[in-house]
Amino acid sequence: MLGLPKGSLEESTKNLFAKAGWKITTSSRSYRPSIDDPELDGRFIRAQEVSRYVEHGFFDCGLTGEDWIKENNSDVVDVCDLIYSKASTKKSRWVLCVPEASSVKTAADLAGKRVATELINTTKTYFEKLGVKVEVEFSWGATEVKVPDLVDAIVDITETGSSLRANKLRIVDTLLETNTKLIANKASWANPAKRKKIETIALLLRGALEAESKVGLKMNLPRTALEGIAKQLPALRNPTISQLSNPDWIALETIIDESVVREIIPQLKAIGAEGIVEYPLNKVVY
Repeated sequence: MLGLPKGSLEESTKNLFAKAGWKITTSSRSYRPSIDDPELDGRFIRAQEVSRYVEHGFFDCGLTGEDWIKENNSDVVDVCDLIYSKASTKKSRWVLCVPEASSVKTAADLAGKRVATELINTTKTYFEKLGVKVEVEFSWGATEVKVPDLVDAIVDITETGSSLRANKLRIVDTLLETNTKLIANKASWANPAKRKKIETIALLLRGALEAESKVGLKMNLPRTALEGIAKQLPALRNPTISQLSNPDWIALETIIDESVVREIIPQLKAIGAEGIVEYPLNKVVY
């Protein structure tokens, strides 16, 4: 039984599983997905709740943020990190924010003030460790629009910072960084059959994430150009090399970061490569 995050992570999670080899389909208002694997069943629920239901055993494993595992103080097995979100493949941050025009410079300046957040327990612990007394209230959403009229500051999650800038907010401090994790129930992890399945899911999800920033590249080139490629293009590490029917030519295939392909292809062409083909990848498993 698999716990899947409903909401902002839903589509990116379904896309990630599709690349890993599992097709997950849902109707518009259904929380019960259909998964093309007879060994898997699942539910979509809010990411904030996944770790509690994994801990209690309703889910054998699930995907949720590290932030909500800590917020719920859930006793679960941390299987692996899966750094992805709705907008990027970078870690997100929970940040303490105030209006740009606010006189607040540090968390201590908020003594006696009101702070709104969805991450109640973590925020309270943060201020308690600093010895700063504030009133922390729960926010049901749209937290960034509550300052300065309703509260003095907020603690909110950000991936790119664009929403904070759009609402004229300034970051005072970072409480924690977070990313999606695959977690498991302790009893399920102790079950050999379930653990094997969870480890398979982890392996293929990591492989799918690894593939997102890479592409495959293959080409034919004169054997005499091989040394030049090794010197000029160090990004081509450990390529696969095959002999063509013409003994003077070889075929080369490699995996490379997508961000450098636009620089490398012209260089490959310049040193004699022909038939250069770039292709997408679903999974890269090391």
